[in-house]
Amino acid sequence: MTIEKNEERHVLALLVDNEAGVLGRVVGLFSGRGYNIHSLTVSEVDKVKKLSRITISTSAPPAVIAHIVTLLERIVPVHKVRDLTTEGAFVERALVLIKIKAKSEKRAEILHLADSFGAAEVDATDKSFVFELSDIPGKLDEFIEVMKPYGIIEYSRTGVTALARGSEDF
Repeated sequence: MTIEKNEERHVLALLVDNEAGVLGRVVGLFSGRGYNIHSLTVSEVDKVKKLSRITISTSAPPAVIAHIVTLLERIVPVHKVRDLTTEGAFVERALVLIKIKAKSEKRAEILHLADSFGAAEVDATDKSFVFELSDIPGKLDEFIEVMKPYGIIEYSRTGVTALARGSEDF
């Protein structure tokens, strides 16, 4: 992820109605104005009230982020928008599943490296390992870089999910 000099990375959290078209409207707001989304996660958080939480990682100058927040707040099925980055401390995580070639002479070394990152071995064959790691995006980037020399077969990442620290709710 490349961020220009005047841009800042922000994590936005939205509470929205869990109904068809809401995600499209939110994403359309970004794409229609040329704003980039670095990661996006969506999940239902209240089955009774039919609410979902959308977490978006993006980067732009502060004035643009403020404008994005204002525009998001105007979308009817959006109940609340929070810029977690400006509100204070927050916890964020993303997940990677990564499949690594595992030649017999390198297996112990690969397992040791994965363990040093806190990655869990979720599958192993005589020719490969699959590891799972949940951490901040930068740590996932580091893990992927460390594993490259061993031969990454494939990997898949989730977007960022985040919560503000402290006792207050959304």
